[in-house]
Amino acid sequence: MESTRRNFLKTMGAVSLAFSGLQSFANGLHENLLAEGYGPLENKGIVKLPKGFSFKIIAEKGSTMHDGLLLPGRPDGMGTFEGKNGRMILVRNHENSPGYLTESPFGYSNQHLHKVNKERVFDMGYGKYPHLGGTTTSIYNEATQQVEKVFMSLAGTARNCAGGVTPWGSWLTCEEYVLGKNATHEKKHGYVFEVPASDKMALKYPVPLRSMGRFNHEAVAVDPRTGIVYLTEDRHEGLFYRFIPNVKGQLHKRGKLQALAFVWKDKMDTRNWKEQSIKTNTKYAVKWIDMEDVDSEKDDLRIRGHEAGSAVFARGEGIWFGKNELYFACTNGGRTKTGQIFRYIPSKYEGTSKESKEAYLPRLELYAEPNDTSVLKYCDNLTVAPWGDVVFCEDRTEPRIFGITPQGKFYQIAENIGYKSEFAGVCFSPSGKTLFVNIQVPGLTLAITGDWSRLRP
Repeated sequence: MESTRRNFLKTMGAVSLAFSGLQSFANGLHENLLAEGYGPLENKGIVKLPKGFSFKIIAEKGSTMHDGLLLPGRPDGMGTFEGKNGRMILVRNHENSPGYLTESPFGYSNQHLHKVNKERVFDMGYGKYPHLGGTTTSIYNEATQQVEKVFMSLAGTARNCAGGVTPWGSWLTCEEYVLGKNATHEKKHGYVFEVPASDKMALKYPVPLRSMGRFNHEAVAVDPRTGIVYLTEDRHEGLFYRFIPNVKGQLHKRGKLQALAFVWKDKMDTRNWKEQSIKTNTKYAVKWIDMEDVDSEKDDLRIRGHEAGSAVFARGEGIWFGKNELYFACTNGGRTKTGQIFRYIPSKYEGTSKESKEAYLPRLELYAEPNDTSVLKYCDNLTVAPWGDVVFCEDRTEPRIFGITPQGKFYQIAENIGYKSEFAGVCFSPSGKTLFVNIQVPGLTLAITGDWSRLRP
């Protein structure tokens, strides 16, 4: 998918410009941080949007899909890809745990389970309790705003929260769930799975990427230059990981998992809950510690990693790779526990023995910690707009979607006024004409359109 790669690289470059103005965000007062953006929001029904913008519900949980299954509930992270004949492909996670029968693709009493190849369901739960997470894929005609096909593309996994797109045209979906074998679980969970962005209506054979670690996964981002995958962990004392594949672009061929540590101090606490351990606008030299026994039976990777010197982070969430730099959100970091944004700058020799030399050490910066809920509260999923602004979702019951300009100014894009539920999975279509987002609890996917070009430089 060369066109997918081109769009991926173009967007990666845009993110660097978008974040260049965030220094003012770190310490400024919120009244100095607000931008006009698209203007005031107007009531459009279940959401508020700027004047001239509209939304369409393109997916709703419980509706019958083209494979005969029901669209699962609790949609979360999403990614978009160019398809054939002007269509686009939307891959969507479903953050369902076992027992969430009202959210099940198989029906409340498993009445549709006979429609699937059970060998392609990762965990059948002994035939009685099939796991209800996974991914669905939609083929979307952006010109007509119609879903032309939707089907289950990964089944039998648990709590597929976020993930990330790859430059080679696939979606990495992450289990935020680490229970092992028991009376309802045939298999261990807590893995990353790769799902091709395909219009072929079929379940992907579920292969857990075990060497990427078994832990409470949240999101991933891939460096298009090196193929290294960076991973966040949604724990109050989570680590920040990287996975160096043995073969670039072929994650199933295994690789090495590492956790980030500070060079000048072991066991750094980046959360700043009790004291300001790290400051904004300071680039700290960091290193990577090899992790052993990554297919952990006890869900103790973060504990062992911290004991070995790795830094801890406050609920690592959304992540995005820019031009030679990476940004990720920590939902409840900071003095008021309302969010932080970190920037990671890879070494020129990232992932090789040369990166350990002092001149080439990678760097980590606490890029933003506003402690001001009027401009940011519980930052979760993030993406980058085609014109370079960074777009965030908030993880709370009255959430907003907002953008950040290259000058560090904030503007609201949307507000959920219809449901007590978080926004999730914010992402743009490859053309940049449509913004997709989920409202998780009611199980809705929205396609938001309007004159996005008004903010293009």
